[in-house]
Amino acid sequence: MPNPVRGDITTCDDTSFPYIFEQNVTIALKDESGLVRCNVYRPKGVERTPVLVTYGPYGKDIHYKDFHPKSFSEVNPEHHSAHSAWETPDPGFWTQHGYAIVRADERGTGQSRGKLDTMSRETSEAFFDVVEWAANQPWSTGKVGLLGISYYAGSQWRVAARQPKGLTCMIPWEGMSDYYRDRCRHGGILSNSFIKFWWDRQVVSNQYGRPGRQARNWGPDTIEGDLPEEELVANRQDQTIDNAENSFRDDLYYASKEYTQSDIQVPLLSVANWGGILLHLRGNVEGYTQAGSQLKFLRFITGRHDLPFYYKEEVEIQRSFLDAFLKGDDRAGWSNGTAPKVDIVLRKGDMGFDNAEAEKQFPRRTENEWPIARTQYTRYHLTSNQELVSGKHEKSRPVKISYRALGSIDDPQIVQFATAPFEQETEITGHIVAHLNVSMSPYPGAPTPRDIDLFLTLRYISPEGKEVFYTGTAGDPVPLCKGWQRVSLRKVNKEHCRNRPWLPHRDFYSTDVLPVIPGEVYGVDVEMWPTNVVVEKGGKIVFEVSSGDTQGSGIFQHNSPIDRAPEKFQGQNHINFGHGENYVTLPIIPNV
Repeated sequence: MPNPVRGDITTCDDTSFPYIFEQNVTIALKDESGLVRCNVYRPKGVERTPVLVTYGPYGKDIHYKDFHPKSFSEVNPEHHSAHSAWETPDPGFWTQHGYAIVRADERGTGQSRGKLDTMSRETSEAFFDVVEWAANQPWSTGKVGLLGISYYAGSQWRVAARQPKGLTCMIPWEGMSDYYRDRCRHGGILSNSFIKFWWDRQVVSNQYGRPGRQARNWGPDTIEGDLPEEELVANRQDQTIDNAENSFRDDLYYASKEYTQSDIQVPLLSVANWGGILLHLRGNVEGYTQAGSQLKFLRFITGRHDLPFYYKEEVEIQRSFLDAFLKGDDRAGWSNGTAPKVDIVLRKGDMGFDNAEAEKQFPRRTENEWPIARTQYTRYHLTSNQELVSGKHEKSRPVKISYRALGSIDDPQIVQFATAPFEQETEITGHIVAHLNVSMSPYPGAPTPRDIDLFLTLRYISPEGKEVFYTGTAGDPVPLCKGWQRVSLRKVNKEHCRNRPWLPHRDFYSTDVLPVIPGEVYGVDVEMWPTNVVVEKGGKIVFEVSSGDTQGSGIFQHNSPIDRAPEKFQGQNHINFGHGENYVTLPIIPNV
């Protein structure tokens, strides 16, 4: 590969690869805030092709094998090429199937000048320019599709809502759609540990002008040369700082990242992973639900975050969808509405975790809508004996179960409520809401606490008495699902059009903060993320309330000493009985 020279140039190589490769093609941004450089990969001998565009901060020139060697070694070899890159469509495969690939460095990263401000309004506007540029190239048919994982999916929702000319369809594959609720502040609680890991390793390490990238095998050095540290700092919005300093959706930081999801009008295939219980799952489901597209589809998968995108069978789904809208070759009925709207993988049995071949044994079923229309939302009541019972609720005398308010994943305080063994096989698929009556009290001689953070987990116990774990984002074992809620942000906007019995809507505005004082009992609805499990006869469901992150949280922990300051949260939390019902509403799917 030729080494790029200094300046805004394009380097081409028509002979070394089975596709035409153009490196560092420059796109001038319409608002003159910088420039975006992209790599273009095109089929040889084809005059005009549809285009698949990705736009993100991870480095268009960092090879997948350098970014994550272990993952690359496990990826379907059909998607190994000289220009494979993390979480993006492989040029070798897609050019072979008649598509051009445009892979752009997000503004402020890689070779793209400008301010680094991921997921911001300004960078979405730059993505808009890239899409319109790709549609307008002489080698383009004028039709652009979006395909990518995680960040390369999350950015799709935002640019699609802006409706750039040429955008024809999109496949956001495991990508959050709600920056505040899905990623940064679960129930108002800061998800700080992943943000720091992600920012330090995957974003700021690739900032435009950062010295030593080539020496670290992290892509080539910046074309125009290195920038001094003080200029690098001035040229970026540090997410680890911004998310810590801003707590509410009406703070300018969060508000500037909002958009109207119903403005998404193009056909979309949203792919959600049941194991993504701390990052993307909610966003894929709600993105699908709220998009204004006439043709929209929701597909559930299992497996590790990085690999299913490249499974042969999943790639054929991608190609079928893209061919339908970008080439007019509809083999599955996507364009005429006959393809199934919802395609669910059913987690039945214990297949272990991080075992791709075993998980492929999970059966699939199609549905006409989400949530499933025949869902029977069933209350399972908590009892002071730590049971979880369905049926008629018997009023309890006033008692409470107490636990330490602050804990860590290494030293959590946990209260669990378990069902009796199920008498028959039962499917749980959909959204879950827990209702708890909670209070808190100080320790003697300690500061008076001023808030409560609720951490909830749902677990499945097999008929053999063993907890069944599923594959999490990083291949780690995870339970069925989790949920979180800061009690001072308990206010539900019942008048909002997105408030639903199975998914309470909170605005998370600064004006929504309500007092939390010792001794007062507060009834709180807690959103838990959607889930699926087929409970076998003799199996049990366990509902867990804890003082902080517990097993299954992995790198997605909520342990900021500022956001969860001891002087604000330390003390004892209590689940109160006799002050109203405590229950978990489970979405039971009857046999058909």
